[in-house]
Amino acid sequence: MKLKFGTVEENVVTREEFPLEKAKEVLKDEVIAVLGYGVQGPGQALNLKDNGFNVIVGQRKGSKTWDKAIADGWVPGETLFELEEACEKGTILQFLLSDAGQIALWPTVKKHLTPGKALYFSHGFGITYKDQTGIIPPKDVDVILVAPKGSGTSLRRMFVEGRGLNSSFAIYQDATGNARDRVVALGIGVGSGYLFETDFYKEVTSDLTGERGTLMGAIQGIFAAQYEVLRANGHSPSEAFNETVEELTQSLMPLVAENGMDWMYANCSTTAQRGALDWWKPFRDATKPVFEELYNSVKTGKEAAKSIESNSKSDYRVKLEEELKELRESEMWQAGATVRKLRPENN
Repeated sequence: MKLKFGTVEENVVTREEFPLEKAKEVLKDEVIAVLGYGVQGPGQALNLKDNGFNVIVGQRKGSKTWDKAIADGWVPGETLFELEEACEKGTILQFLLSDAGQIALWPTVKKHLTPGKALYFSHGFGITYKDQTGIIPPKDVDVILVAPKGSGTSLRRMFVEGRGLNSSFAIYQDATGNARDRVVALGIGVGSGYLFETDFYKEVTSDLTGERGTLMGAIQGIFAAQYEVLRANGHSPSEAFNETVEELTQSLMPLVAENGMDWMYANCSTTAQRGALDWWKPFRDATKPVFEELYNSVKTGKEAAKSIESNSKSDYRVKLEEELKELRESEMWQAGATVRKLRPENN
């Protein structure tokens, strides 16, 4: 159906117009092979399984994620296989390894993309930056995308709670004439609340910008800047953390999620309202050049190149843990650990 988002009309698919039973009918003869059991794999695989689809998991035997898959109920030799065997058995290959992992496994996956199969992504990276990744699918398979707007952990939690995480969907290649039904059915199957249409390029450029921007990178930067200013002016760690992070995540963002920014403002004091309305535009004007620089770095492929180079190194996970440790052991997040322990639900 078409819905207006502000003044712009967009195509969306809801559960009402494409119910689960229809999705199951579309995919009744398919074997969905979820390749990778790291970030998105567990949530999507378990949701599809619980929704009644024929799902198998492909993962490297002996890895921690292989053990996790077994703990989640996947059975070796029945529903859990080595990656290449899963590629052979699946008619829809859900390519959910990391971007670097996809590059490494691509020759194996490509070998098993026989005519009529579908290659499914949850990120437009591999296809959009094919000059860097080498991922160029054969012409006789469907190439589709469902990108849940959140982590695999959130996707699973919301599914278990009876809710849904919104997802985008895209079709890069429709070899069978059934790519749209296939991709929408998979989107419903993995637990999407609704699906909005995009393309691979727009998905990856918006996604990389969001991750580096307001969703992860920018918000940590803003947290750190305000916390440091408060601490430099004599405020205690607990006060600085509460006024920077805790009030936002626990009190204010749920109101934004419920009914928008103006609703959150309306439920705060008049002093808070005045300050927010006076200061949001200066913050926009100060940060917009950074976002423009970021988007250009994404658009030109620089961010993709940095990601591929970094994530392909053998010591990537060691260096990642060092960087995460720096965050975790910073005073701000150490203060946060104590604040979280003091929440009433944790006592």
